[in-house]
Amino acid sequence: MHDYTLADRLAAGETVLSVWSSIPETGLLEQFALGPFDAVTLDMQHGGHHVESVLNGMVPVIKAGKALVVRVPLGDFGMASRALDFGADAVIAPMINSVEDAIAFRDAMKYPPLGGRSWGVSRALQVRGVPGGPDHLKAANSKTVSFAMIETREAFEIAEEIAAIDGIDGLFLGPSDFSIAWSGGTTVNPDLPDMQEAVARIAEIAHSAGKHAAAFAANPAKVPQYVELGYRFISVAMDFTILAEGQKTVLAAAGAAAK
Repeated sequence: MHDYTLADRLAAGETVLSVWSSIPETGLLEQFALGPFDAVTLDMQHGGHHVESVLNGMVPVIKAGKALVVRVPLGDFGMASRALDFGADAVIAPMINSVEDAIAFRDAMKYPPLGGRSWGVSRALQVRGVPGGPDHLKAANSKTVSFAMIETREAFEIAEEIAAIDGIDGLFLGPSDFSIAWSGGTTVNPDLPDMQEAVARIAEIAHSAGKHAAAFAANPAKVPQYVELGYRFISVAMDFTILAEGQKTVLAAAGAAAK
């Protein structure tokens, strides 16, 4: 038995929507775990999450039956292994700009003979309540998801090579950084018209290789467009944006009621 569910859902072609967590507060993660999102992504690259907040914060999410994803810091493939050992379903690695980067990421994510991940999964087994041993080892490589982020022109140019690597399970579009790279550093615009053909191409490349296409939707209204292009794991909004907009909604309703 293996209780990781994200890989199964993506393999079935389902669309999985994730909240993006940057605030390292377990109480807030408990609220997201009880909410309507399919998954919670903990950001260690640009967000405030750290080893302890990932270790503790994923527990309420897993117990609620939601997928738990971690974006590791830049180049920290050791943390990719640790995130899986803690119980994560998937790991997002930023700025995978070379085949060498992708292979190093793969090696940290997958057990031999596919990769070089070492055995230390006791915490994940305990949190998920699943047995270990040879059966777990046999299933783990297919049930944990490795997302390589495509955020630069260099990465886009070799996206087919990255997607072809056995053990890289998906390509993850980072539209803001991609727009900076695409415009030569002149703007940051996830909706940059000039790059939309490339955005569609990334999803095509992933699917052609039998891999998953994932993206960050800075604007939730873009989700249907990403889905139409073939993206299936989509992070919809940042936690602090949800909090800010929620407060505005509550105050607006209170103001209307007071009139």
